[in-house]
Amino acid sequence: MPVGPDPCARFPIPDQPSMVFLKNVVTNPQIEIGDYTCYHDFDDPLGFEKNVRYAFPFIGDRLVIGRFCSIASGATFILNGGNHLTDTVSSYPFAIFGSGWENAMPERWPHRGDIVIGNDVWIGFEATLMPGVQVGDGAVIAVKSVVASDVPPYAVVGGNPARVIRFRHSEADIARLLELCWWNWPVETITRHARVIATGSVDDLERALLEP
Repeated sequence: MPVGPDPCARFPIPDQPSMVFLKNVVTNPQIEIGDYTCYHDFDDPLGFEKNVRYAFPFIGDRLVIGRFCSIASGATFILNGGNHLTDTVSSYPFAIFGSGWENAMPERWPHRGDIVIGNDVWIGFEATLMPGVQVGDGAVIAVKSVVASDVPPYAVVGGNPARVIRFRHSEADIARLLELCWWNWPVETITRHARVIATGSVDDLERALLEP
């Protein structure tokens, strides 16, 4: 019996070249992607890295995305290389041009931290994530949202700036899901319970796990 698609496949759906498993597409060491996270783009699914902006190696920040995430076309991730100093006389980046201005290099560029996205997160069409945001497991980011602050687990957020619209489950069920962490199960177990994961409730999933 098959146990799910090959996590090392670039194109996991036959005859569907617009869908890729993202970790098999990216090459930039500043981008870390978990197994089975997929990216859909009708125009250029292999060009995901163009959506990760200002990933300058001298900054050293990262984009980290967990397992089983779904990322829609045009989702953009802004890293810290695009930041400028704002508490100084000028915000202009003099030092990057050299030619006598190199001594204007700040001791440290503004750095809000890595962008870290949990597991089973759905990022909608043309959403934008700003530097340093943390997105919890199971969250949903609506179309064209601008995420400038952290997103709690299983929250649905939208707008500019993005705000919590609702939570996908009750507080008690969210706690149960975060304890179950189904995305970390062996793929054989995930395959056996795929229908419940995709269509059932938390109660259904807990009952399924008790079955022999």
